[in-house]
Amino acid sequence: MTSTTSNARSRRLRFIRHYVEMVIAMFAGMILLGLLLSAAGLGFSHERDPELAYLLMAFDMSVGMAAWMRYRGHGWAPTLEMCGAMFAPALPLFPLLWLDVVDGESLMVLAHVAMFPLMLVAMLWRRDEYAH
Repeated sequence: MTSTTSNARSRRLRFIRHYVEMVIAMFAGMILLGLLLSAAGLGFSHERDPELAYLLMAFDMSVGMAAWMRYRGHGWAPTLEMCGAMFAPALPLFPLLWLDVVDGESLMVLAHVAMFPLMLVAMLWRRDEYAH
Protein backbone atom coordinates (compact mmCIF):
# COMPACT_ATOMS: atom_id res chain seq x y z
CA MET A 1 0.00 0.00 0.00
CA THR A 2 1.45 3.38 -0.97
CA SER A 3 1.67 6.23 1.50
CA THR A 4 -0.91 8.20 -0.52
CA THR A 5 -3.37 5.29 -0.34
CA SER A 6 -2.64 4.82 3.35
CA ASN A 7 -3.12 8.55 4.03
CA ALA A 8 -6.45 8.63 2.14
CA ARG A 9 -7.66 5.56 4.04
CA SER A 10 -6.58 7.10 7.33
CA ARG A 11 -8.45 10.34 6.54
CA ARG A 12 -11.61 8.39 5.64
CA LEU A 13 -11.43 6.44 8.89
CA ARG A 14 -11.01 9.66 10.92
CA PHE A 15 -14.00 11.17 9.11
CA ILE A 16 -16.13 8.10 9.83
CA ARG A 17 -14.95 8.00 13.45
CA HIS A 18 -15.97 11.62 13.91
CA TYR A 19 -19.42 10.93 12.47
CA VAL A 20 -19.90 8.01 14.87
CA GLU A 21 -18.67 10.16 17.78
CA MET A 22 -21.22 12.83 16.86
CA VAL A 23 -24.05 10.29 16.80
CA ILE A 24 -23.00 8.96 20.21
CA ALA A 25 -22.63 12.49 21.65
CA MET A 26 -26.01 13.44 20.18
CA PHE A 27 -27.78 10.52 21.82
CA ALA A 28 -25.86 10.95 25.09
CA GLY A 29 -26.98 14.57 25.31
CA MET A 30 -30.55 13.66 24.44
CA ILE A 31 -30.72 10.87 27.01
CA LEU A 32 -28.82 12.49 29.87
CA LEU A 33 -30.28 15.97 29.63
CA GLY A 34 -33.70 14.54 28.80
CA LEU A 35 -33.63 12.46 31.98
CA LEU A 36 -32.47 15.43 34.06
CA LEU A 37 -35.13 17.75 32.68
CA SER A 38 -37.80 15.10 33.03
CA ALA A 39 -36.81 14.46 36.65
CA ALA A 40 -37.06 18.21 37.24
CA GLY A 41 -40.53 18.23 35.69
CA LEU A 42 -39.37 20.31 32.71
CA GLY A 43 -40.00 17.83 29.92
CA PHE A 44 -42.58 18.26 27.17
CA SER A 45 -44.82 15.66 25.58
CA HIS A 46 -44.51 15.21 21.82
CA GLU A 47 -48.26 14.56 21.75
CA ARG A 48 -49.27 17.66 23.70
CA ASP A 49 -46.44 20.11 22.90
CA PRO A 50 -44.63 18.73 19.84
CA GLU A 51 -42.81 21.94 18.91
CA LEU A 52 -41.47 22.51 22.41
CA ALA A 53 -40.61 18.82 22.83
CA TYR A 54 -38.68 18.85 19.56
CA LEU A 55 -36.81 22.09 20.27
CA LEU A 56 -35.84 20.91 23.74
CA MET A 57 -34.67 17.57 22.38
CA ALA A 58 -32.64 19.32 19.64
CA PHE A 59 -31.09 21.54 22.32
CA ASP A 60 -30.20 18.50 24.45
CA MET A 61 -28.56 16.79 21.48
CA SER A 62 -26.73 19.98 20.54
CA VAL A 63 -25.29 20.36 24.03
CA GLY A 64 -23.88 16.83 23.89
CA MET A 65 -22.38 17.33 20.44
CA ALA A 66 -21.02 20.81 21.17
CA ALA A 67 -19.38 19.68 24.39
CA TRP A 68 -17.69 16.78 22.62
CA MET A 69 -16.63 18.87 19.60
CA ARG A 70 -15.13 21.58 21.78
CA TYR A 71 -13.35 18.93 23.86
CA ARG A 72 -11.90 17.50 20.63
CA GLY A 73 -10.61 20.97 19.64
CA HIS A 74 -13.11 22.00 16.95
CA GLY A 75 -13.85 25.67 16.46
CA TRP A 76 -17.15 27.39 17.04
CA ALA A 77 -18.19 27.59 13.37
CA PRO A 78 -18.17 23.83 12.71
CA THR A 79 -19.63 23.19 16.17
CA LEU A 80 -22.56 25.50 15.52
CA GLU A 81 -23.08 24.06 12.03
CA MET A 82 -23.33 20.58 13.52
CA CYS A 83 -25.79 21.86 16.13
CA GLY A 84 -27.77 23.52 13.35
CA ALA A 85 -28.31 20.07 11.85
CA MET A 86 -30.36 19.25 14.96
CA PHE A 87 -32.68 22.24 14.51
CA ALA A 88 -32.89 22.37 10.69
CA PRO A 89 -35.58 19.65 10.37
CA ALA A 90 -38.01 21.98 12.16
CA LEU A 91 -38.07 24.32 9.15
CA PRO A 92 -40.03 22.00 6.84
CA LEU A 93 -41.64 19.84 9.53
CA PHE A 94 -43.27 22.45 11.78
CA PRO A 95 -45.47 23.82 8.96
CA LEU A 96 -46.48 20.23 8.14
CA LEU A 97 -47.39 19.77 11.81
CA TRP A 98 -49.44 22.97 11.85
CA LEU A 99 -51.28 21.86 8.69
CA ASP A 100 -52.04 18.47 10.31
CA VAL A 101 -50.05 16.62 7.64
CA VAL A 102 -47.92 15.02 10.38
CA ASP A 103 -48.53 14.49 14.08
CA GLY A 104 -46.09 14.95 16.98
CA GLU A 105 -44.79 11.39 16.86
CA SER A 106 -44.21 11.55 13.10
CA LEU A 107 -42.45 14.88 13.56
CA MET A 108 -39.98 13.25 15.95
CA VAL A 109 -39.36 10.24 13.70
CA LEU A 110 -38.93 12.31 10.54
CA ALA A 111 -36.68 14.82 12.29
CA HIS A 112 -34.41 12.08 13.63
CA VAL A 113 -34.19 10.51 10.18
CA ALA A 114 -33.31 13.90 8.67
CA MET A 115 -30.62 14.70 11.25
CA PHE A 116 -28.24 11.96 10.12
CA PRO A 117 -27.83 13.13 6.51
CA LEU A 118 -27.80 16.77 7.68
CA MET A 119 -24.89 15.97 10.01
CA LEU A 120 -23.12 14.34 7.09
CA VAL A 121 -23.69 17.41 4.91
CA ALA A 122 -22.24 19.65 7.64
CA MET A 123 -19.21 17.38 7.83
CA LEU A 124 -18.73 17.22 4.07
CA TRP A 125 -18.90 21.02 3.97
CA ARG A 126 -15.74 21.06 6.13
CA ARG A 127 -14.26 17.73 5.10
CA ASP A 128 -10.71 18.69 6.14
CA GLU A 129 -11.94 19.70 9.59
CA TYR A 130 -13.26 16.21 10.26
CA ALA A 131 -10.62 14.13 8.50
CA HIS A 132 -7.50 15.49 10.21
